[in-house]
Amino acid sequence: MPEWLHSLYAATFANAHCWAFLAAMPLIVAGFAGIVFPALPGTILIASGFLVYGLITGFDSLSGWFFVGQGVLICLGYAVDFFATAWGVRKFGGSKAAAWGAALGSLLVFVVGPIGILIGPLLGAMVGELMMGEQIRQALHSGVGSFLGFIGGTVAKMLIAGIMVAWFVFQIM
Repeated sequence: MPEWLHSLYAATFANAHCWAFLAAMPLIVAGFAGIVFPALPGTILIASGFLVYGLITGFDSLSGWFFVGQGVLICLGYAVDFFATAWGVRKFGGSKAAAWGAALGSLLVFVVGPIGILIGPLLGAMVGELMMGEQIRQALHSGVGSFLGFIGGTVAKMLIAGIMVAWFVFQIM
């Protein structure tokens, strides 16, 4: 076998880091999809990819502190998810009842699936406003705010996921 071919083989196919990276990639990609389509636990899938990489490589480049930091970023992602919708409602002039309704409405994802994350906050905000005696116009306005808050939260979670992946790449290089 030519020397260059042997070197290429040793640097790629015989290298556990190469295989570990390839094994982690589907989970990382699925995690990004989970941020856009909330039926999947996005940041948890991304961190699972890091765990797979660590298991294959014997955790030689990923420390315990790395995983603690990733856990903090995962929690931050879920906090952003929960509070961004309520913030959007408040920004559009919704009441505290509408903000709580939007936050609680986001739990509708567990009842009706992925569509629940879109319609749940909207309906929750509207119900919160109507319970406070507001007109349907204000209720709809608050519902739109909840949707825009959801979009803003998704953008923020993408940023958090990007930080997670950049940190991972920095650690393994």
